[in-house]
Amino acid sequence: MQANIQEVTKEVEKYSHVSANITAEVKKIIVGQDYLIERLLIGMLADGHILVEGVPGLAKTTAVKNLAKTIDTSFQRIQFTPDLLPADLIGTQIYEPKSGEFTIKKGPLFSNIILADEINRAPAKVQSALLESMQERQVTISETTFPLEEPFLVMATQNPIEQEGTYPLPEAQVDRFMLKLKIDYPNKAEEKEIIKRITAPAAEEIRAVATPSDIIAARKVVDKIYIDEKLLDYIVEIVFATREPKVFGIDIEDLIQYGASPRASIYLNQAAKAYAFLQGRGYVIPQDVKSIGFDVLRHRILLSYEAEAEDLTADDIITRIFDHVEVP
Repeated sequence: MQANIQEVTKEVEKYSHVSANITAEVKKIIVGQDYLIERLLIGMLADGHILVEGVPGLAKTTAVKNLAKTIDTSFQRIQFTPDLLPADLIGTQIYEPKSGEFTIKKGPLFSNIILADEINRAPAKVQSALLESMQERQVTISETTFPLEEPFLVMATQNPIEQEGTYPLPEAQVDRFMLKLKIDYPNKAEEKEIIKRITAPAAEEIRAVATPSDIIAARKVVDKIYIDEKLLDYIVEIVFATREPKVFGIDIEDLIQYGASPRASIYLNQAAKAYAFLQGRGYVIPQDVKSIGFDVLRHRILLSYEAEAEDLTADDIITRIFDHVEVP
């Protein structure tokens, strides 16, 4: 077992340049936001979609757009608006008068990286058009189904304010995102650096430093990362504690309306492995699970009215769970 872990660690070291080069390029443009950049990489390496939430002006769109530029692949930014139609995403059939036949015109979803900007501004029927592509990695137009090329990653942004004219994402849609990131304001030093860069005479150019094959190869290494059976039990216990907190002696039963789905267990495992990869390790430790746990769980726990009345957030509930569930 020790020999296998050492072999995987060597592979991690071999492919660590992929994440290091991407991070270095993105940081040419983005000041601070290390948490955001790291989590975007985890989504990329763990093959999971990401929902980014934060007030306007925190470089959510800029970070995703520049991350896409570092990879030599196709990228589409889709601005979600109330008048958007499903066909605007997936494509449609077009009638050709000369031939008398219908041809398929593919939509912007047929790209490797999708930026769904302000996803909650589009109605439910448009949001649901993403479901098949996010889960099944395919798009159906009329009676024809088209597989999507790997890697395929949806990174969506939404603002927690200005809720007028927005359509809250249904639970089924939110659950398909591996991570939900909450972005905060930069500190004073970072904001000062932002001002300097904006007014600099020449902005740095981002170049492509990775290919789709690099990402796929790195994903295969992530899949090999060792995770002990006790850690798998730990992951399952954390997720079950969101459903049956009383069994674990956690007094939060009245605060949770619905607990996390089985996807939470799957994604905690995958994301913890990707986090270990970024730390240069061929094995997962309990802290990896804790570090990524909030991002995997916060959008999968539906709080009760009692929790809202007490002004508690999902992060508060997750903190209590981590404090009570025994670490292996």
